[in-house]
Amino acid sequence: MGKSRSAPDTLILFSTLALLAIGVVMVYSASAVNAFHDFGDSYYYLKRQVVFALLGLAGMYATMRIDYHVWKTTAPAVLIACFALLVIVLIPGVGVVRGGARSWLGIGSFGIQPSEFMKLAMVMFLAKRLSENHSQITRFGTGLLPPLALVGAAFGLIMLQPDLGTGAVLVGASLIVIYAAGARIAHLAGLALAGAAGFVGLILAAPYRLKRITAFLDPWQDPLGAGYQAIQSLYAIGPGRLVGLGLGMSRQKYNYLPEPQTDFIFSIIAEELGFIGGAAGLLLFLLLVWRGMRTAIAAPDTFGSLLAVGITGMLAVQVIINIGVVIGLLPVTGITLPLISAGGSSLTLILTAIGILLNISRYAR
Repeated sequence: MGKSRSAPDTLILFSTLALLAIGVVMVYSASAVNAFHDFGDSYYYLKRQVVFALLGLAGMYATMRIDYHVWKTTAPAVLIACFALLVIVLIPGVGVVRGGARSWLGIGSFGIQPSEFMKLAMVMFLAKRLSENHSQITRFGTGLLPPLALVGAAFGLIMLQPDLGTGAVLVGASLIVIYAAGARIAHLAGLALAGAAGFVGLILAAPYRLKRITAFLDPWQDPLGAGYQAIQSLYAIGPGRLVGLGLGMSRQKYNYLPEPQTDFIFSIIAEELGFIGGAAGLLLFLLLVWRGMRTAIAAPDTFGSLLAVGITGMLAVQVIINIGVVIGLLPVTGITLPLISAGGSSLTLILTAIGILLNISRYAR
């Protein structure tokens, strides 16, 4: 174990807090109209965002001060607990259906999303297992297959909800950890082909997913149905041009763009703050990912390195998917923009995970 520095990586901390501040402002701007219409309170989503941001910051502060080696010991128990929650949430009458997916546990408006916690739990466990069996990862049967089977089991439970977006982030982050641990490219390429075939099967098994794919290829074929979200998102981004219409001046948030404060909040950012505002947000994400990967490279041990890679990869994959959907490069999946979108479980989870990343940075060489 290396000697701890007195302070964590300041650029990780700065970019996280800057993105969080942007998120609080934009959640209010994007949601005020819908919040007043639905709840009679323009500040409804803003107040929730502030509460969850404070909870997340408390979690980040705590994990930033806890030696990250603790998670190597607790990773198996945390993973088992998350698997149990993924099973429990599928029980009718127990799991809460929101947005067509049985993904929530809770009462009323308060709830947790077990699949969000599974992402971090899986990254922790893979970092532990692959750091202890580092030399075996090049063997397909004994090294690569067991962790992939575990990831597949978690993905399968998440797809039963169904929640393709969160499942894709889980798989993406897990594969980044496995690759960083030394898995062979040939093995991963073969599995990627098998995964692509399975993905096609998942799409064909659910008509709504096939509609999303066809809408992604040409949303104007069904402008009032499957292509509606993609079209309305582009209608928001286009008028923003270089500097935007001005903060709070979005037109698409007036019941045209669905979920403007969550999945499509980047559309509102582009509409109100223009290319400059959107680019500034992306630069902050790039700064966060760069410093996260630098922390992984400079970590004093394999576990810390893989854990930092997993947390950074989890963040990066989710940003790529969300932005890709918003600008029309990917089919609609229903996934939030980390640190910026309105959210409970997702926001507190990512801030807590960044706290672990900050702790690893304190030991970096």
